[in-house]
This record gives sequence, C-alpha cells and structure tokens, in this order.
Amino acid sequence: MVIKNVSLETVIGVTSKIPQNDMPEIAFAGKSNVGKSSLINALMNRKSLARTSSQPGKTQTINFYNINDELYFVDLPGYGYAKVSQQEKEKWGKMIERYLHQSKVLKAVFLLIDIRHDPSANDKTMYEWILANGFHPIIIATKADKINRSQLQKQIKAVKQGLGVDKDTVVIPFSAQTKQGRDEIYEVIDHLMVQPEGEEHG
Repeated sequence: MVIKNVSLETVIGVTSKIPQNDMPEIAFAGKSNVGKSSLINALMNRKSLARTSSQPGKTQTINFYNINDELYFVDLPGYGYAKVSQQEKEKWGKMIERYLHQSKVLKAVFLLIDIRHDPSANDKTMYEWILANGFHPIIIATKADKINRSQLQKQIKAVKQGLGVDKDTVVIPFSAQTKQGRDEIYEVIDHLMVQPEGEEHG
C-alpha cells in the first residue's frame, strides 16, 4: 500500500448523520491513551494529521480520512477515559455503535490494545461490541517498543487471553516510534481491499 494523498474529509459529532460513503472504510477503535492518533499518522505517513493530544479523551468525533481517493480510515472516539462523565461515555458509545451498525462499506475494525497491560474491562466490552456487529476485529498491540523483545510473545498471549479472542484472530505488535508492524497492517488492508463484497466480516 502506497499512500499518495490523504485528507481529513468528514468529522461527525454525536448528533450527526453517518455519511453514506461509497469507498471502503477501515475503522480504528481503542481506549483514549492507547496511541490511536499516532498509529493513524504512522499509517498515513503524516506527522500530525490525526491530532494527538496530551489530554486523553479529546477525540469526541468520528473522523473520516480519505486515503488516495480509494478508501477511508475512520478514527472512532477513544473510550474509557476516567475524567469524562458517564453520560458523555454513553453518548460516544451510542455513536460508535451507530456507526458500526449503519456503515454499509465498513470492511474491518482494528482494535488497539496497549501491549504492556492486560486488556481492561472497556477493551473487552469494545471487542464484544465489534463482534456483535458482525466484525472480527484485528488486534493491534501498540507501544511494542516499550517492552523487551523477549516479552513480546508473552504479552501477545496475555492480550489474546484477556480479550478471549477466537484462535485465528490476528494480533499485530506495533510501534509508532520504530514503525514495527506498519507493513503488516498495510498487508492486511491490501488484502481487505481485494475481497469481494459480502466476504469482509469474517
């Protein structure tokens, strides 16, 4: 996958309608401080198109990035941030669920989990939500540069066990610093893009 041009095309809030795009969409979900903006910037080869924030919970919108006029990267709001009221969390949750439910061109959902920690209750809920909406999430284990290489397999196993994933679930260790895992993610996206309609969920 070669990224030639990218632009932030659509931003929708809690009350906005979900856009009915005609190009395929790849969605990214993850809790607030898991490094989602850093991953999206690394995939887009851009330093700061996806706004990284020192304040977790800042992304309160769904952001659609047009990639090469071929597909969209869809940045879903970060979840599970403690300082946000329960009411806000529920609004974002409904917005994410509405998107998963209503998008007709969503090919796959990447779920980001911090490789250093066991998945949280919020992570498990999100994983189950994605499954309930008919998708098998692809797991990106972020911040892989923060652990020793020798710990990698052990931590991947902990992520899988913590989420209770299907045995054939893909887990890709990723580091925004070293770009480890980026090529594997590109390969997965390339593979998704050539699948015929109707076969993308499993």
